[in-house]
Amino acid sequence: MRPFAQPRRDGTDHAFAPPHKDRDDHAFAPPHKDRDDHAFAPPHRDRADHAFAPPHRDRDDHAFAPPHRDRADHAFALLHRDGADHVEVLTGDLVTVPTLDDIPLHRGRPTLAVIPYRQITERGFDCVDDGAPLECLVVRSRHTAPLSAFPAAPLTVRDGGFDISDDDYGAIVEDVLRDEIGHGEGANFVIHRVFQATVDGDPIAAARAAFGRLLANEQGTYWTFLVHTGTRTLIGATPERHVSVADGITMMNPISGTFRHGSGDLLDFLHDPKEVEELYMVLDEELKMMATVAEHGGQVAGPYLKQMAHLTHTEYLLAGRGSLDVRDVLRETMFAPTVTGSPIENACRVIARHERRGRGYYAGVLALLDHDDQGRQTLDAPILIRTAEIAPDGTLRVPVGATLVRHSTPEGEVAETHTKAAGILAALGATSATTPAARPEAESPEIRAALAARNNDLARFWLDSREPGALTVPALAGRTALIVDGEDTFTAMLAHQLKALGLTVTVTPWTTFQSPAIDSLPRPLALDPETADPRPADPRPADPLTADLLAADLLAADLLAADPLAADPLAADLLVAGPGPGDPGDPDDPKMAVMRGLIEARLAAGRPLFAVCLGHEILAVLLGLALRRRDAPYQGLARDIDLFGETRRVGFYSSFAAVSDTDDLTTPHGEVQISRDRADAAVHALRGPRFAGVQFHPESVLSRDGLTVLAELLPQLLSDVVSPAKNG
Repeated sequence: MRPFAQPRRDGTDHAFAPPHKDRDDHAFAPPHKDRDDHAFAPPHRDRADHAFAPPHRDRDDHAFAPPHRDRADHAFALLHRDGADHVEVLTGDLVTVPTLDDIPLHRGRPTLAVIPYRQITERGFDCVDDGAPLECLVVRSRHTAPLSAFPAAPLTVRDGGFDISDDDYGAIVEDVLRDEIGHGEGANFVIHRVFQATVDGDPIAAARAAFGRLLANEQGTYWTFLVHTGTRTLIGATPERHVSVADGITMMNPISGTFRHGSGDLLDFLHDPKEVEELYMVLDEELKMMATVAEHGGQVAGPYLKQMAHLTHTEYLLAGRGSLDVRDVLRETMFAPTVTGSPIENACRVIARHERRGRGYYAGVLALLDHDDQGRQTLDAPILIRTAEIAPDGTLRVPVGATLVRHSTPEGEVAETHTKAAGILAALGATSATTPAARPEAESPEIRAALAARNNDLARFWLDSREPGALTVPALAGRTALIVDGEDTFTAMLAHQLKALGLTVTVTPWTTFQSPAIDSLPRPLALDPETADPRPADPRPADPLTADLLAADLLAADLLAADPLAADPLAADLLVAGPGPGDPGDPDDPKMAVMRGLIEARLAAGRPLFAVCLGHEILAVLLGLALRRRDAPYQGLARDIDLFGETRRVGFYSSFAAVSDTDDLTTPHGEVQISRDRADAAVHALRGPRFAGVQFHPESVLSRDGLTVLAELLPQLLSDVVSPAKNG
């Protein structure tokens, strides 16, 4: 597939630009060698040359001693990447390790790691632990074989069916839509089930035959592979690179949207709002990851088409310079939002709550770790999807998942899992296709234009390159900001934007401020809506959400007196109460209690405060506004709004909104201006003396004008503040 050059706003074409912000323009060398001078080469043609550097001949192979050998004589892997005319055959020592840090990584000895989903616990995220081992093939022998050495043959299976019935799966979908997305727990979640069957004949021979069939019939796959560890055989054709590292550049490859060849008009698919929004949400989520593993965040290239034998997907490519150990990169990017959801941490909770069983290797990754000729670490790690697992007794497992979003229906998601399972089984040769595969459409000028148009309203901050310091706002230069993360790493993206504006930024989780001191505080007093005077919390106002969030002078005073709760949040020039999932009206949620206390303490101290999404909702209620759950969640929605007299395009990820019938509000903390929706009174933003809040995400790729909003709002908060950082 030949890429198209993406137009600048002045209409000229340009090459893929280096990762932006605060770096020497010559420091970035685009890793793809097979591109022309005016367009970035499509990501799926990357051959990851550096990931498979030959072993260093000055190394003694016997110097490396595996920590624990398991079935070393039986382990092997067959790897093929799109466009290659051969298969790589790897054999070596199989070792089982407990954590990613323990994966062997020595020069001259590549390691292929099979990483199960349960490793997500290394990030502190919830998981039903099924004990699936982290197995590593430490390579001793590596050679290539021609494609003809793996002839295609069918995989014969019997007694197939899903482990969860259609009715039960549909009920789970309903529960997630109602109880999770509807209650603000996240924008989307992936819930899986498993097609199970029995393979006839020798499992390894059957797997090799199916591998040959994949080589013959699939196209556009990132990796086609067969990995045998002695206790299991994984075979698949995954379309998606999760993360790679080569030449010091970290790359990710978000893919979403599925068009089945012959099912209609590709242009209609490219203009489908649901398909467009789903790709944007995945792009945002992987930009969050890139913001943590790349020094200046990720720069976006694309979108592109990912054309396979039966399906076409849409994709972006993200790139940024990084210096982390590749095992740390793996940890910080576990796992792709396309197989978990967003935000990731809460998606893991939702998955554990509703799946109530382990995932094995579904949603995990294969990871090839190595060194290049200069001794730099390399990584190539595709996602374990479109993958079957065969046990020694012939049991076949094909896990498939559906992405649940606000538009989902139980019937549609049940059908999607059937379609995905049937597609994998047909590709493996386990079933016969009822109709011949239709050829993918060629990339016409109309298709290229439709793809390019998807970027028209995205934030240029994440798409363009710029000189260091180009975005600095003098009024913000040298100021300090503390961002409190409410379990949504949108905060990492926000940190990059604030740094670009000139601030010195620290990000800390809300749990930093959790202690017995705040847990033992008395329930807050409420503010009388008529007089704004403190009064006992009961009787409560009619709106229970408002009642649960109304804070009090008593809470603020106790928080200010508690050490170390008040020290750091009051010291920074600017406190940013960040976004996060959950119901802001839950009185028993410790996160909400901490965020409430921090915001009220900052207000009471008269120190600059900026609140985003969840933080904004809590701030709004503390100022006396009511909070309501939206009838239809605003998850992954971009729209134009009137923001204090200016039209701004911004992106929302929320299920709640403060409401106001007026544009002004008198509070104990001063007069407040309100930007609101005239149709439903939802509050988009508010600002007062030294504080402001926005319901949307200025850092999101959906917020075309997000950086402009920050540059407009933040200097007003800091205009008369003396900064210790600037004045010693």
